[in-house]
Amino acid sequence: MYSYLCKSGSVLILFTLSMALTIAKPNDVTIANSCIPCSEIKDLHLPDVTILEATEVNTKSSELKTSDKAHCKVLGRIGKEIHFELLLPEEWNGRFAMGGGGGFVGNIQNMARYTINQGFATAGTDTGHKANGIKADWALNNMERQLNFGHMAVHMTAEVSKVLIFNYYCADPEYSYFIGCSRGGGQAMMEAQRYPEDFDGIVAMAPAFDWTAFAAEFIQNSRALYPDPQNLESPELTKENQMLLQEAVLNACDEIDGLKDGLITDPRKCDFDPEDLPVCPDGNPGDNCFTEEQIQVIKTIYAGVTIDGKKVYPGFPLGGENRGGGWNSWIVGPEASLKPLGFPSLQFGFGTEIFKYMVYNDPDWDYSTYNFENFFRDTEFAASYLNATNPDYSGYKKSGGKILFAHGWEDAALSALATIDHFESILQTHSDADDFTKLYLLPGVLHCGGGPGPDQVDWLNVIQSWVEKGEAPGRLVANKVQKGKVVLSRPIFPYPRTAVYDEKGDPNQESSFK
Repeated sequence: MYSYLCKSGSVLILFTLSMALTIAKPNDVTIANSCIPCSEIKDLHLPDVTILEATEVNTKSSELKTSDKAHCKVLGRIGKEIHFELLLPEEWNGRFAMGGGGGFVGNIQNMARYTINQGFATAGTDTGHKANGIKADWALNNMERQLNFGHMAVHMTAEVSKVLIFNYYCADPEYSYFIGCSRGGGQAMMEAQRYPEDFDGIVAMAPAFDWTAFAAEFIQNSRALYPDPQNLESPELTKENQMLLQEAVLNACDEIDGLKDGLITDPRKCDFDPEDLPVCPDGNPGDNCFTEEQIQVIKTIYAGVTIDGKKVYPGFPLGGENRGGGWNSWIVGPEASLKPLGFPSLQFGFGTEIFKYMVYNDPDWDYSTYNFENFFRDTEFAASYLNATNPDYSGYKKSGGKILFAHGWEDAALSALATIDHFESILQTHSDADDFTKLYLLPGVLHCGGGPGPDQVDWLNVIQSWVEKGEAPGRLVANKVQKGKVVLSRPIFPYPRTAVYDEKGDPNQESSFK
């Protein structure tokens, strides 16, 4: 944090707050035995923290949702504009669970909010700005907001929440957890790397952790699909192309794992080559063939980004080429819901916004003319506060923390291959990595869930058991739930192990795999 003091006076204020809260830690005699009712939390005086609301939510309150147990709801602001919500259950289990957000956040988000009904005190933050979750113009030439979004807002919210928890319960949380997906997964990794004392257990799912790298991938894909910025209605790949491509991929890859079920257990084991796709004989696009240009677009998406001989982002694995919420929404488009924002796809939106407002601070930056020539130099500052790419988890390991990674193989937003690369780097950095981290890969699962694969796992319970009971996770069961019923269950194993079908049992039952 010291490295930023010379760049922003506001950061100095937040650093001072961090130090003050650390000094006034719950065990400090100045606040010992100062437990207070919900109605008096608003009267607390914490440095650079404003409590905007402290409300009892119970069975007599109109605010009580049918699924929420009685609790104290605290809304507050840290510094100038980091807003947070902290929920303090009437029946507390002695634990704190914080949840991450998605996209560029922009409103108070908390993936762990459901834990209020399990007795957890739980918090979320807007990361220091109010905006549409896909637009980043709020970051234009605003270093404080950039740093808050990058890593400071989550850390400060965790610190403030723990002080409020002590004041309300007269006790520290016995254990603290963080769970997030996408942006929240990146927040989870940032916490482990930068603030190893904040959380005992962390779950990082489909993590957005290498922002400058995946932004480059998004721009490369968008430029291949939409080379003309004046035509964002007609991508180089048609819906028919996507259907034909997915069919070809499944024909080549589906049965490699011994089971024809539409799920590819490990796409890396398939040697599908886009060059084998049927080529349109006259060079004109058709419903049952591909032009040479379209095949090159497909190869670009699978290949990833390499600059000056260095792999920047690994590209996307085989699978999910025609899934709703997969390639359709994220990569190819056009997505009707994004049209008012001027984006044909989610990758186009996030990629251009990152470069415009976090790399170049130039709203007129043109993706179609960008050539990556100065990529590493130009993205250096943005990478310093956005990216959580450090494979050295020594601080987190020393604190006794445990971290779980999980990623769906058919994720078209963030490549599972990038998460694997990071995990491999951890294994190379720490000979004892298995003592504090595991990675799980889910076949047929899209970004943060969805798709034909089993996407439901009680990750919080898994990390709790590891942290509190010393039960390191091994074989887990992932379920696919439809209309409240489990329709598919599969075992998942810590990377690099995978589930193998026994060739005789019900393929929808996890007991049929070893």
